[in-house]
Order: sequence, then C-alpha cells, then structure tokens
Amino acid sequence: MSTLSDSHINSSSFVLTGVPGLEVYSLWLAIPFSSIYAMVFLGNCMILHVIRTEPSLHQPMFYFLAMLAFTDLCMGLSTVHTVLGVLWGFMQKISLDFCIAQSYFIHGLSLMESSVLLAMAFDRYIAICNPLRYSSILTNDKIMKIGVAISCRSSLLIPPVIIRLKFLSYCRPHVLSHSFCLHQDLLRLACSDIRFNSIYALFLVIMNLLLDAVLIIISYIMILHTVLAIASREERMKSLQTCVSHICAVLVFYIPIIGLTMVHRFGKHLSPLVHVLMGNVYILFPPLMNPIIYSIKTQQIRRRVQRLFSLDKQSKS
Repeated sequence: MSTLSDSHINSSSFVLTGVPGLEVYSLWLAIPFSSIYAMVFLGNCMILHVIRTEPSLHQPMFYFLAMLAFTDLCMGLSTVHTVLGVLWGFMQKISLDFCIAQSYFIHGLSLMESSVLLAMAFDRYIAICNPLRYSSILTNDKIMKIGVAISCRSSLLIPPVIIRLKFLSYCRPHVLSHSFCLHQDLLRLACSDIRFNSIYALFLVIMNLLLDAVLIIISYIMILHTVLAIASREERMKSLQTCVSHICAVLVFYIPIIGLTMVHRFGKHLSPLVHVLMGNVYILFPPLMNPIIYSIKTQQIRRRVQRLFSLDKQSKS
C-alpha cells in the first residue's frame, strides 16, 4: 500500500508559478518575456554565425565565446516552453519526469557556463602573461580537448543528484516557486530523506562554481600584476581592454546565481514575487546580456556585426 502511495505521489504533476499577484496581467507580461527570449535566440545565433563565417575570428578567444553563446542558446531553449507556456496560458502543470529533465539541463548548463568562463579566463591569462607562447599553448587540438572536458564535467557530475529526485516522495503541495524546475525547488516539496541531495549539491557548488570563481579571480590577480609591470600606459589600457567583456560576462553570470541561492536559502519570508524575479533573472539575464556585451565591447565582433547589418540594408535597397 505504501509503495503504491509513493508511486502515485512521484508520478503526479507539479503546478508551475507565473508571476504571483499579477496573474490577470499574464498575457501582457508574456509580450516582454517573448521579446526577451527572441533577443536571446537572435543575439546568440548572431554571435555563432559571425564567428563561423568570419575567418579572422577563428582564434581561441572566439572559439570559447562560441561555446558561451551555444550554452546561452541552450539555456534559453531549455526554459522557453514552460516560461512562455505559463504566461500565454497553455501550460499550467509539468510532470515529474519532464521536471527532472528540465532541472538536469538548467543545472548542467550552469556548470557548463561556469566552466567556459574559466576557460576564457585562462585564455586571457595566457594572452597577456605569456603572449609569445599563446599560439603554441592554445592550439585547435587543445581547445577541442578543453571543450570535451567542459562537456563531460557539466553532463556527468549532475546525474547522481538529479536522478535521485525520481525516487523521492513529494507529499507537500505540488506548487513550484518558478515557471521552470530547479533542484532546490523540488527538494523543498519532498518529505523523504534529502541529505544526499543536499550534501552532493553543496559539493557541486563548492567544487565547481566556487572553485571556478576562485580560479578566475586568481587569473585576474596574475593578469593585473603583469599589466601593472608594463611601462606604457597605453599598452596597459589596451591589455586591460581585452578583459573587459569577460569580466562583465563573469559578473552577469555569478551575481544572479548568488542572488538566487541567497533567496532560496535565507529568503523564505520574502514575497513569492522576489523568488520568481530572481529565478527569471538567473535563467535569462546571462543569455540576454552576453551577446550585447561582446557586440559592444569586443571590437572584432562589433565590426563584423555592423558589416552584417550594413550588408542587409544594401541588399534590401
């Protein structure tokens, strides 16, 4: 009887949350959210297209940027159907299996983005601190191996904690805090022993996100030390300018993650609207901002994008 009960509990669906208190305005809210997703897809596809079609951008720095754009594109694809589905009114619930799959992609892609940002920091460190060996260290073969390592790290470390969600009993009200599924959100609804999930999730955060952040900070300390030793002020500014885009991308990624973690951990007394807002910032802000940052701050990308739009105008005229 207990087994049947658990099976029933685990096979049930979960209610997705739109924007609490603003349900009557869901259709109006769907318009800006749809626009944001359109910008996410167009912006990241544009970055990928520019890098693929411009031979001068076939360099390590831009290969890593392509990895970042691909990751951001996948993040958008993994959440668009539930976020817009809730706002447009054609999706209110999600099955446990679908929820677990979405959770896997969201958390796996977060690990992948963190890893790519670390690889980009390594690229900047080699370019500034060891420029004479840059081309010999970051060969195409090495970049391919780094890409495979990033994929393996993000895809193989997540399953143990995600698969276990399938075997938990969910006896609390099946209402999620967001319009998409997160591991910590499902744990909140579970009444089984969640110690393994909590400990393993903490291990993942420390050994991946936190470790990556520390290594990125160390790389920039070493970069700053090298740059300050350059006699020419113009050369110092030129070297630092190549890092601005990456620093912005790191901040755009880590600040929402820290904010969402704090809200889930310590913000139980906060309005549900705050949880929803932070969740949407976490999944949408980096994919939206990264193409904008690199299109504005990276000269080679900016010129190629301008040329792309000028060609479109000429063809129309």
